[in-house]
Amino acid sequence: MNCIIVDDDTMSRAAARHFVERSGLLNLVAECENAEDAMSVLSRESVDLVFLDVNMPGMSGIDLIKNLETKPYFILITAKKEYAIEAFEQNVLDYLLKPYTYPRFLKAVERAISKRNQTKQTSSFIEDLFVKVENGRLMKIKATDILYIEALADYVVINAVINKTQEKFTIHSTMKGIESKLSQNDFLRVHRSFIVRLDKITELEENTLNVSHNLIPIGRSYRADLNNRLNFI
Repeated sequence: MNCIIVDDDTMSRAAARHFVERSGLLNLVAECENAEDAMSVLSRESVDLVFLDVNMPGMSGIDLIKNLETKPYFILITAKKEYAIEAFEQNVLDYLLKPYTYPRFLKAVERAISKRNQTKQTSSFIEDLFVKVENGRLMKIKATDILYIEALADYVVINAVINKTQEKFTIHSTMKGIESKLSQNDFLRVHRSFIVRLDKITELEENTLNVSHNLIPIGRSYRADLNNRLNFI
């Protein structure tokens, strides 16, 4: 699971980071000192889980949750018990009271993974896309024909092979929006600007993927997740 840590205290962030790395279950995308920075990260990155301090200068952790339209899972980390009731009113997954132990941290993470897996089993993903082409026509693109998807300002470009020819289709969407509609078993975000179909990867070199003769960069924060999804011998 991709996660971020949001806490204004340096030592608290370091403790959470240590447990994240120790678990081997999470990919740390970013660390944020305040809720405003977290909102920026969440708007552009694919994040499954947020370790969130409640009491921070400016926007509080609870305010952050309330202001998000698309919500990942949240595990609150705080030194004050009185936030617990409000936290669960916001459907927070778990609540860690500082100082917390690694076993307690791991229990919260395993709860998030279990919740995510249940959601995957009940989610419906698109098999076909209909996109506008010239003269207002709609063309069907099978998910199995997609090579990769690239971000382009307020649009995304779908690169697919249609009748043995690689073609590009530009649609109005965000990366997060289209990523939520694609099967996570078949597609993976490998860079803030690229989503690839895993079975189309032909080569991997350093920080670059070859997807049917198209070179795709690998973002540093996405490398661990990619390594976990590929079958190495």
